[in-house]
Amino acid sequence: MSQFSHPVSRRKFLVTAGASAVGSLLLKGCLGNPPDTITGASSGNQATQVAAVDLSPEQTPETTTVKLGYIPIVEAAPFIIAKEKGFFAKYGMKDVNLSKQASWGSMRDNTEIGASGGGVDGGQYQMPMPHLITEGRITKGNQKIPMYVLAQLITQGNGIALASKHAGKGLGLDLSKSGKGVFDQLKSSNTPFTAAYTFAQVNQDFWIRYWLAAGGINPDTDVKLIPVPAAQTVANMKTGTMDAFSTGDPWPSRIVKDKIGFMSMLTAEMWKNHPEEYFALRADWVDKNPKATKALLKGIMEAQQWLDNFDNREEAAKILGSRNYFNLSPEFLIEPFQGKYDMGDGRVIDDKSLAAYYWKDEKGSVSYPYKSHDLWFLTESVRWGFLPADYLTNAKALIDKVNREDIWKEAAKEANIPAADIPTSTSRGVEEFFDGVKFDPENPQAYLQSLKIKRV
Repeated sequence: MSQFSHPVSRRKFLVTAGASAVGSLLLKGCLGNPPDTITGASSGNQATQVAAVDLSPEQTPETTTVKLGYIPIVEAAPFIIAKEKGFFAKYGMKDVNLSKQASWGSMRDNTEIGASGGGVDGGQYQMPMPHLITEGRITKGNQKIPMYVLAQLITQGNGIALASKHAGKGLGLDLSKSGKGVFDQLKSSNTPFTAAYTFAQVNQDFWIRYWLAAGGINPDTDVKLIPVPAAQTVANMKTGTMDAFSTGDPWPSRIVKDKIGFMSMLTAEMWKNHPEEYFALRADWVDKNPKATKALLKGIMEAQQWLDNFDNREEAAKILGSRNYFNLSPEFLIEPFQGKYDMGDGRVIDDKSLAAYYWKDEKGSVSYPYKSHDLWFLTESVRWGFLPADYLTNAKALIDKVNREDIWKEAAKEANIPAADIPTSTSRGVEEFFDGVKFDPENPQAYLQSLKIKRV
């Protein structure tokens, strides 16, 4: 679309691609290392599987095979549970291959080449990765690869962890009281505060930027921001190469368990019931396999409902922690799954409303992909100069192109989801952050104008 044809400069692309490649090197030695792939109906976990349903010809998938990429954090749980509990197979998707990715850079690259070239058909994405891939803003040669956002996978389940050396310095949720002095002192000593996110210009980058900016700290001038793959965050903090990181469970909790850092805050405290990561597929796969797409969505929806039964979460932790998936002790997942967090600084949280949710939360549907949330991510992209300001003028056209909430609704109805669980509006309405700032999707410009620290 011409209104979004603002190609990234070669220099900017090389910087972005290079940063992602460096992050991948930290984890697996090279970006091209083949990801682990789990195939078949089960990966060896002894999970009880549900029985398949009799499908009408109208609901029988065109194919039973798809390859989905994922990162080993709790956002990926709906894919893993849908596979291990047989929810994918129940709706005819018997051959879902889950491919563990070395990093978000790997996920982007494997999306570009597609499953036919040895990559993936889609899977788990931070936002607005599907929009940026669609517009060719983070792909090699700025190649436009249309994507469809099909469901939100999770809300909450994230946090910002700090190195132990910063304990007792007042670096909590609200940095405005004492945090500015700490950052100014580090900056003046030529050892700026170094914070890591898992991929540039998406969720984890936005969370840490919002936290800093709300406290009067400019993330572009007062700190050093670097990309680090989620699984490498613990090792990097042990070596002292970074002061903080933003990522999903289980990694923040592991920092505390390993006594090398503490949790500054949960993202649920920064923006309760916030949108997190999403399920998306290449548009060409969806267009070719519309019934298989809805079958995948039905399996994911059922897995999300299963996950939101807190009685199932100990079993979920064991499945996710197994060698085939996260390869870590379930103890790092069991307590966070129940909303229990030892923050490592003397503060203990025991609040189920701050836990990860997959199907429903206090504001309604988690799984449904609200278009108003897409708009917030694009607005933040404009805020930090990742997208030009005129993107907001025609953002609706891009969102309508990428966000296929209509397919989500079709799948929900076919799966006999109660009407009360199917949103009637594509907007969740006005959102409010911990610092009192509000985002009204009807007026994103007002949100931008209210922010003190921004590039725009």
